[in-house]
Amino acid sequence: MSSQDIPEENLPAAQDTSHGAVKPADEQNPFADPGLPPHEPRVQDIDERAAKRSERTVALLFTVSMLATVGFIASYVTIPVDKSVYIWPIGHISALNFALGMTLGLALFCIGAGAVHWARTLMSDHELADERHPIQAAPDVRAKVMDDFRQGAKESVLGRRKLIRNTMFGALALFPLSGVVLLRDLGPLPGTKLRHTLWSRGKLLVNMNTNEPLRPSDLIVGSLTFAKPEGLEEHDHGFQTEIAKAALMLVRIKPDDIKDKRALEWSHEGILAYSKICTHVGCPISLYEQQTHHALCPCHQSTFDLSDGAKVIFGPAGHPLPQLRIGVNDEGYLEALGDFDEPVGPAFWERG
Repeated sequence: MSSQDIPEENLPAAQDTSHGAVKPADEQNPFADPGLPPHEPRVQDIDERAAKRSERTVALLFTVSMLATVGFIASYVTIPVDKSVYIWPIGHISALNFALGMTLGLALFCIGAGAVHWARTLMSDHELADERHPIQAAPDVRAKVMDDFRQGAKESVLGRRKLIRNTMFGALALFPLSGVVLLRDLGPLPGTKLRHTLWSRGKLLVNMNTNEPLRPSDLIVGSLTFAKPEGLEEHDHGFQTEIAKAALMLVRIKPDDIKDKRALEWSHEGILAYSKICTHVGCPISLYEQQTHHALCPCHQSTFDLSDGAKVIFGPAGHPLPQLRIGVNDEGYLEALGDFDEPVGPAFWERG
């Protein structure tokens, strides 16, 4: 835009030549002060139409940032993790990663570009020279800082340029939602998952080695057998997660040797069913001593007395092994009569 297109009343009256004046060298000051170059007004300073165009440009950039943030959230929620797309010349890449990267980058870029364009075209561009002063926070310095802040706030034209102010606040308010959405990767809320396993009333006890339902006759006094719930197969997607809670340890003890009254009531003909997961750090218990009825965890030597409600008699474990109440169905197979009497695994009480 040439000066002929600008209304005459908007043109500067005269150039301020003293702004760039050079002080000559003398005996007291041998080095000449080059001063500052003469100030040249921008087209936005003298033409309100140009200022409005810059305002709309900044607002557009902030609006694009808001839309990109919304796109980031939508991509995170809707695009499957395993979906891939072909991007030339990169090749096949994850559609989710590509969408998240593009939208997040665009949101950040537009906020930065909008702020830079705002500063270069609409904020005050007068250069000020300030003399050095001692590095101390004197009262007059603090007063000057506050005055400068108020002056800067005034020159930022936030009060006048409401479109910029509102869209900037919108972009800055929406952008942090990208980080909030990422918290979803911490996992779903556990709900009551820690308190329940696959065991329920009527579930058959299946031998881990033969994959066959167990009868009382399959277990002899002094034997140790490991079992899993009916219907849980090794090729299932969540097998490791479920067996880590549902793994069962079966021992058969003479009923007269069972010390704990409730343990005897929850057994069947001396067959006791306890969780195989140690209550210390979750190691699988696999060592059993027939004569003492003690089960030993191989990791840290926590020892449980299976004849006395699986109470801890040695080691760092914090509480007894949970017991599963069992019985026999009409066909003579061992079945669960419910879930474990308490949550399985280590440190549950500290977590919950």
